[in-house]
Amino acid sequence: MSSPELPTEAPGPDVPRWAAQPTYSNLGEIRAHLLPAKACRSRASGSLSTDQESSPPPLPKKTLARTRSLPPRVAGTPSPNPGQPRRRFLGSLSVNESWAGAHKAGLACSPANLPFEWPDAHLDLSLRDLSRLEAVDAALEARQLKGLHTMHARLKARLLGGHPGPCHPGHSFRLLDRSPCVESGDTLYYRMVRVDEEAWHVLAAKVPKPGTKEPHPWGLELQASLPPHFNLQGLCGLVPEGALPDTPWRGPVMLTAEVPERTVAQWLAEVHAQRPSELAWAIALMLLQLSAALEHLEDRGAVLTELRPENLLLAVPRGCPTHGPPRLLLADSGHARPQPPGLPGTHALQLGRLLHELLGPSMPVATPLALGLRHLAAQLLHLRPSAAQTRCALQTLLWGPGPELNSHTAPLGSWLRVRRTLLVLHLAERAAGGEAPGLEDWLCCEYLTEATEASLGHALALLWH
Repeated sequence: MSSPELPTEAPGPDVPRWAAQPTYSNLGEIRAHLLPAKACRSRASGSLSTDQESSPPPLPKKTLARTRSLPPRVAGTPSPNPGQPRRRFLGSLSVNESWAGAHKAGLACSPANLPFEWPDAHLDLSLRDLSRLEAVDAALEARQLKGLHTMHARLKARLLGGHPGPCHPGHSFRLLDRSPCVESGDTLYYRMVRVDEEAWHVLAAKVPKPGTKEPHPWGLELQASLPPHFNLQGLCGLVPEGALPDTPWRGPVMLTAEVPERTVAQWLAEVHAQRPSELAWAIALMLLQLSAALEHLEDRGAVLTELRPENLLLAVPRGCPTHGPPRLLLADSGHARPQPPGLPGTHALQLGRLLHELLGPSMPVATPLALGLRHLAAQLLHLRPSAAQTRCALQTLLWGPGPELNSHTAPLGSWLRVRRTLLVLHLAERAAGGEAPGLEDWLCCEYLTEATEASLGHALALLWH
């Protein structure tokens, strides 16, 4: 979590309070800018004359159209109030900016973001192509896929943004709580604040439990060398010994970028009251994120020797509501080893057993998703697919296609085009209602931007053959 330096006083008047009060402007000041300048209007202040002939004739009455009389703010236009810095309009209606901004938004945005305000040539279609349905379909499909890539990239930037980076000697530290926020199988996590001259970050101190096995140095070096990944715990360095007085631990400890909320084992003990369909959906989303983390490790020639619910962490994704799907963090890199050559699917057995444990004996198989998860667990133990293949199968269980398209002659390409169209419409409808996309939307965007007819066919074959 990243934020400016810790505030010491209440925010000043320049801080927008969009939910509580709109921004209003002085209409008199705006109208003064609209009146034409006249040379004969120069008069000494205080020389008020009663001579009506010397006064300038009255201005003709004119009806001013508000949408035309309130020009938009563009670069180089002075603010009506010179003493107040110009702020970027964020959402609340203001007379001087929102009316004009709604009609002239193209002046404040790059042309690439507003294709509908550009001529027909932007469609990359000639007049002859408009009469050919296949050319129109190809242009729309390409533009749709490009839009999904853009949405996926922007959501990823929001969900992964604000990474605190490594520690340096100028940092100072503060312990927020003397009791751990989360206790995993091998580790205690304490909330901390790291402060430098420009920013502060809420991080977690990762303190090994007494008597736990020493982590393997190869796995720790691997974790420290990996670039930031949404489902892998990120390290930010060490809290030096003596940097904090009277800590609940001794010696230097590692700092992690994300503060966990609970473990998967704790979550599983709390969710038995959920409906079976919601529970199966949440399990599938968590296992999807876990398979993405394991795929990242397999791509780098690493295998995790232990997968346990008590060592899998859950955190609230950045910019998402707390009641939404959690972010899963794989934090057990000390148990990573080099992957033996020629053994694909090294995590399949552990994933299959973990899925059986998450579903539990009491999970009914009446819902299609629960039935599909049980079938996937059996396939993991039998076929031993890679983590990438497991991730594709979980995406298919969550968002389709269903088993009815499990054939070599099924129109998977047509299904994919329709599914992309429905996702774009779904996100647009929610955005029009003011709802921001979240973790599940990003994961679905990722699926539909990467999916091909071949990958859909392989996922269906793994699930239902």
